[in-house]
Amino acid sequence: MELEKLEEKIGYKFKDKELLKKALRHTSYANEHKVQSNEKLEFLGDSILEFITSKYLYKTYTNLKEGEMTKVRASVVCEKSLYKVAKMHDFSDFLYLGKSETQTGGKNRPAILADSVEAIIAAIYIDGGIDVAEKFIIENLKDSIEFETKHVGDKDYKTVLQEKLQEHGDVKIEYEIIKETGPDHDKKFEAEVKKNGEILAKGEGKSKKEAEMQAAKKALENLK
Repeated sequence: MELEKLEEKIGYKFKDKELLKKALRHTSYANEHKVQSNEKLEFLGDSILEFITSKYLYKTYTNLKEGEMTKVRASVVCEKSLYKVAKMHDFSDFLYLGKSETQTGGKNRPAILADSVEAIIAAIYIDGGIDVAEKFIIENLKDSIEFETKHVGDKDYKTVLQEKLQEHGDVKIEYEIIKETGPDHDKKFEAEVKKNGEILAKGEGKSKKEAEMQAAKKALENLK
């Protein structure tokens, strides 16, 4: 059976095969066939992925500061990273897509493949528990995590935020200094960061650059 090949690839055998099928169902297929899509599983999988990655970073990389862990996690728990996992296990061969999505190359679309990884994570958790879900996540992401921890100093919060916000397409990101207080020798600045005109967060600092960086840091924290 086709799905048994996928089980071999991901290293987990499902007790409930219907759960695995649901995890692979895109909304386009679900709408055509009047069945449940993988959206709710994807929602749950996102939270599990975030938690397990945070736990792994906390326990494994004790030298990292809180801000550095935030950066690493944002770089790993993202579409680009999950897309690589999906490609590694040939998820595109097993997805259930609607006719229009199939015709327009949906099975190779990064967003669809990344979402399917989150759905699979949730399905593994429901079917077998947190330990097997954790095993799948760490086995597939530990190399990316290791790489990002070595390069954590290379990226600032503004860069990480930009990558995070633009992973589904271009958005307009703006920084604005909204307040300036204190004497010349001890100024304090407040900045806000906006996405397509919507305020995401505010930050303070002793320079305009620091205020913008703090706004980006808070925006990253708020996104999750």
